[in-house]
Amino acid sequence: MLRNARWIGLAMLVLGFASVAAGQRPLDKRSLLTFGEPFEVAGHVLPAGTYTFLLATPIGDRHIVEIRSADGTKLIAFAAAIPNYRLKPTGKTVISFREVPVGSPEVIRAWFYPGDTFGQEFVQPKHRAVVLAKVTHEPVPAVAVEVATPEELKTVPIVAVTPDEKEVPVVEAIQTTPPAATTPPAATTPMELETRQELPKTASSLPLIVLLGLGSLGVAFGLMTVARRSARTAV
Repeated sequence: MLRNARWIGLAMLVLGFASVAAGQRPLDKRSLLTFGEPFEVAGHVLPAGTYTFLLATPIGDRHIVEIRSADGTKLIAFAAAIPNYRLKPTGKTVISFREVPVGSPEVIRAWFYPGDTFGQEFVQPKHRAVVLAKVTHEPVPAVAVEVATPEELKTVPIVAVTPDEKEVPVVEAIQTTPPAATTPPAATTPMELETRQELPKTASSLPLIVLLGLGSLGVAFGLMTVARRSARTAV
């Protein structure tokens, strides 16, 4: 009985800290982002407003990013994404934009979650990648064929479109692996946006979980004390 009580208390404490860790680093990297002007993401032009960005497929080299309504209930757009690495993470969500002609909506290049050294670089529809490659004078990732559903994005070939409209393997034109420590970061035009986590757990959950874990230990030790007294009384 003593051994069981002790392990129950310790297990609850460990589970509590595991829950805190999961709450701080959600697997889908769900973020609530507010845009003050119309913007474009993976060929979709969206009006100013608040949107939920999340990873629908957080495992693997190719991610599917969903852009949903502020409450997360309505799917508005989706896009494939490849890794975009940076040397120094920040404590805020960062959105980097591509260069576009004056008067055009800002085109999101990549989305970086707080604390991550890599972000999600959005893959463009092929026709849009051709235009952006010419404007930015650099290769742009693109889906080789048009797709209609997120499921199709999981298997469709991804290429890089060059400024001269050639298609080359994406790994030959765009860095999709972590850079060496001495490699200078690529030039971007980051813009930090107001970010609100839909379920803020970083500050509020930690004290509660810790208290629950400590309380579990207290229960375990209390059971030990009761068991010892019972043993003495029996003698």
